[in-house]
Amino acid sequence: MPANVNFSDLKTYLLKKPFTTESFPFGDDVSVFKVKNKMFALIGYRNDLMMLNLKCDPDEALALRDIFASITAGYHMDKKHWISIYFDSTVPKGEVERLIDNSYLLVVSKMTKKDQASIMVHL
Repeated sequence: MPANVNFSDLKTYLLKKPFTTESFPFGDDVSVFKVKNKMFALIGYRNDLMMLNLKCDPDEALALRDIFASITAGYHMDKKHWISIYFDSTVPKGEVERLIDNSYLLVVSKMTKKDQASIMVHL
């Protein structure tokens, strides 16, 4: 999402995912997005840039960090399984949406078969 992306657009995209909720366990300035109580995204600000943390396949995370300087190991997260995207206009909107979708599906894939089925029917 280029530099003109705003928090509202990002939040809207995240909350369109089935069974997604927003909470503030780390304070009013950090939004956490969960699917059935399992976190898949976090929006905060660091160094005056909006930052999005997402779950990511470890091999893909390494490749993304090589391609985009604004994608780093997850800030305050498990560095192997999470990435941080800093919104400085270098990561295309379609790529950000793909990474959000992948994060969501990675988290869903670790749920019980019953929970997975109840979610997948809405996708």
